[in-house]
Amino acid sequence: MAFVTPAAWRSSLLGGRVPTSRATSTAPPVASPVVKAVLSPDKPKKLSKVEGLKTESKGLRYPIPQELAADTTHISEAAIQIMKFHGSYQQDDREQRKRGAEKAYQFMLRLKMPAGEFPAAMYRELDDLSTELGNTTLRATTRCTFQMHGILKKNLKSVFSRILNAGGSTIGACGDLSRNVMCTPAPIDAPEYVAARHLSRMLAELFAPQTGAFSEIWLDGEKAASLEYWKKDLDMGAVGQLMREDANDTHLTFPGHEEPIYGDQYLPRKFKIGVTVAGDNSIDIYTQDIGVVVVMNADNTEVEGYNLTVGGGMGRTHKKESTFARTGDHLGYVPAADIYTACKAIIAAQRDHGNREVRANARMKYLVHKMGIDSFRTLVEGYYGKPFEDYRELAAWEFKDWLGWYDQGNGKAFLGLFIENGRIKDEGTFRLKTALRKIVDDFGYDFVVTPNQNVLIRDVPNERKADLDALLTEHGITLPADVNINHRLAMACPALPLCGLAVTEAERHMPTVIDRVNSVLAEAGLADMPVVMRMTGCPNGCARPYMAELGFVGSGPQAYQLWLGGCPDQTRLAYPYDEKVKDADLEATLRPLLAAYKEDRADGESFGAFTARWGKDALHKYAAERVG
Repeated sequence: MAFVTPAAWRSSLLGGRVPTSRATSTAPPVASPVVKAVLSPDKPKKLSKVEGLKTESKGLRYPIPQELAADTTHISEAAIQIMKFHGSYQQDDREQRKRGAEKAYQFMLRLKMPAGEFPAAMYRELDDLSTELGNTTLRATTRCTFQMHGILKKNLKSVFSRILNAGGSTIGACGDLSRNVMCTPAPIDAPEYVAARHLSRMLAELFAPQTGAFSEIWLDGEKAASLEYWKKDLDMGAVGQLMREDANDTHLTFPGHEEPIYGDQYLPRKFKIGVTVAGDNSIDIYTQDIGVVVVMNADNTEVEGYNLTVGGGMGRTHKKESTFARTGDHLGYVPAADIYTACKAIIAAQRDHGNREVRANARMKYLVHKMGIDSFRTLVEGYYGKPFEDYRELAAWEFKDWLGWYDQGNGKAFLGLFIENGRIKDEGTFRLKTALRKIVDDFGYDFVVTPNQNVLIRDVPNERKADLDALLTEHGITLPADVNINHRLAMACPALPLCGLAVTEAERHMPTVIDRVNSVLAEAGLADMPVVMRMTGCPNGCARPYMAELGFVGSGPQAYQLWLGGCPDQTRLAYPYDEKVKDADLEATLRPLLAAYKEDRADGESFGAFTARWGKDALHKYAAERVG
């Protein structure tokens, strides 16, 4: 198939259409579409409301200054959408709502933390802010960053400015652009891990928004007192050149524009990039818009190139079959020197052809699904300027949580610390927030946030390991080796009371659910069996429940859609087994499933592999006969 010429579509950002519907999480076959037939606009389309707001914002400026100056506790819908690009969501505490009274408005701020890395000095500032101007807690997220809740509108400028002046940023942590770039979190001093971290920082800056809105609004037009910490080891001149350069006149950029990659309207929807090394699937690579895998030379001394996956994404809407969770496809391999051009080409394809009419269908996964991976590859090659090489076969994927003590390879060690659902707080004798602050103040160790909402404490001299263990134990924190395996593997989103999309509990309820599942496992003679469980309060999929062996997706008050069939290494999409399981019926629903598993499991077969092998219909039939 001939290359698509991006210039043919340059004047229009209306290319994508609503994708083919599908009834389950498994995509239907896509009939070899011709790129032109899929993408050619036959008549002007009506853009979604948010597209207009982005254009009218004049580079993410309007209407935020005007809204901040208003004597209110909250901001308008237009400002809410633009504020996301600045790294903040407006929320209200549902448990504080009272009839006839104004909602308890507050803001969540999420940080930009490429590769999840966070220096001790920056953590100290964030901890102070959460205590002084937040709800006192911090949260480690599933995209390797921290966020803080409970900030009042009147304090926003103070919090933003303090973060920026301390060498941090929230810019681009939310909004329709490349979000925080994930990376395998292990701070191992080996060539492939060093390369992965460096590439994550470079991609984070390559796709960072360039508008001056952030300093104008939050710093009154002044430069921040400190350079963002992850930039200190980067050649920012080279980054700027990479950002603006084209590849063989393939229209990757907008010459002379304030936003050379994004233009006036940025991307159609959020965009997620993850980087890892061969075999290490700690980042859930198939859930990323772009997954990047470092490919080393035969001696494992230099990066030879990179494998690329495209089109993953978890978000969906209940009872709307045009939305679905999707795992990414193998796009191909690129030599090391071409990685930045290749990633720009993928983003340019989504920028110019993604769906800007229906936001529910705006993620790149819908474009990849509608076109099929072969035609999408051809589209991207038109921007890239040449064909992709074949995807390289590498080591099999394995999920790694990196909890416990590990050798960094440089004479020091790191400790992976388990944090239940990412919430950093003090509660009774459990004093995690105090302990982490003491580690920063007394030891000066830097942190890394993992994709499973945990924290790694890095660069610990081997002679201080016992001191660190003792400090944690003194503060009521269970060391990783003593944490139940199913709590270790689990994730949940924040959900109630602050997330406006949540229809039921997740973070606060998940620990109890795990304990209940563990009881049913023990009852079935399967005690201590590992099962990857994930829970969200709505179908948006922030905790990636559609990749779990046992996924709980909020479908109503105290009720969950139940997903089965994911796998421990996070390479297979689950399927919806039951549309609505009442929380009170959880044990009754699981007992026949576990009975079938115990009776028919193959040697070494995981629960997810078993439920995938049996399938929904056979499991339902078995459960009905068992109950009957």
